[in-house]
Amino acid sequence: MSHQAYKFRIYPNKDQQAFIHQTHGHCRFVYNHFLALWNTSYEEEGKGLNRSIMSKMLTKLKKQEDTAWLRNADSVALQASYENLIDAFQRFFQKQNNYPRFKSKKNPVQSYTTKNTNNNIAIVGNQMKLPKLGLVKFAKSRDIEGRILKATIKYNASGTFYVSVQCEVPDFKPLPQTNEAVGIDLGIPDFAILSTGRKVDNQRFTKKMEQKLKREQRKLSRRYEQAKKEGRNLRACMNYQKQRRRVARLRERVAFQREDFLNKLSTALIRHYDVICIENLNTKGMLKNHKLAKAIADVSWSEFVTKLKYKAKWLDRKIVEIDRFFPSSQLCHACGHRDGKKPLAIRVWTCSSCGTTLDRDINASKNILIEGLRLLKQQP
Repeated sequence: MSHQAYKFRIYPNKDQQAFIHQTHGHCRFVYNHFLALWNTSYEEEGKGLNRSIMSKMLTKLKKQEDTAWLRNADSVALQASYENLIDAFQRFFQKQNNYPRFKSKKNPVQSYTTKNTNNNIAIVGNQMKLPKLGLVKFAKSRDIEGRILKATIKYNASGTFYVSVQCEVPDFKPLPQTNEAVGIDLGIPDFAILSTGRKVDNQRFTKKMEQKLKREQRKLSRRYEQAKKEGRNLRACMNYQKQRRRVARLRERVAFQREDFLNKLSTALIRHYDVICIENLNTKGMLKNHKLAKAIADVSWSEFVTKLKYKAKWLDRKIVEIDRFFPSSQLCHACGHRDGKKPLAIRVWTCSSCGTTLDRDINASKNILIEGLRLLKQQP
């Protein structure tokens, strides 16, 4: 069995919206409360809290008069809050992320997770049944398959609500073999250059929206300065909040466009090729180049590779990662002669040994393919 998530936009009524915001606050309180206790326990005793201790303490919190309001929230969502804290510390000790921080109500994205017990999460026509919320209208863009495990309700900065439903589904049937392999060279002028000679255009979603975003952000800055000058609380400034949501919607649209592009491209590649060879790029290091940081962030190479990997795992395809220091742009794919590094302005590769002339990026993708197939043969 595998796990698959389905994301939908939901349209809660005013009472349901109020309960969602309230649950976000309750879960944030539980997370911050136990994080503070964890820090204190570690300073005094040299160890943190465990799941059993936090479970008992949460029960006591619900019985206390000053925190009795916790009983109004979804109990499973409150339990998920300290489970998230445990997971955050485990990732920290494994050096996967930084030390857990306190959650803020000013964070533009708020979410909580609840589990499916006694069929309290289900699809009823064009509505979704959620714990404590009842039936909520949602945009049913596709049918849900498998057994529903849990749901995450999220509120975005744009003022929209989404639900992500995780389901347990049978393993996907492997796609029929195509006996085809491809090397991919990721770039900025062209998003992906295939060893077949095909070039996938870089859509530049952020750049297309840049002028409109700048205009709307200037309006937001002016309204911020005006509110600050008058000494008003930003949460009470309706014009500021309206403009903030408008900017967030523009950014959300860019994110959705990029997500759609990456999903379609990765799915098409997985369907057409049995083996996909790709470079293991140091994206974080490349983002330190301030001249290229915006362009690199816009293309989302790391997200594209992530999608390729999990789809390949689902559908029994192979992804071969080439070492980032492999000189793919310095070798001749025809004879293997190394000419050394050439200026980026030179976009046509000419081998000084055999005289082969080819587009620089296509030559690099062919070298990536050759190296990937070599590594694949060495695998047990």
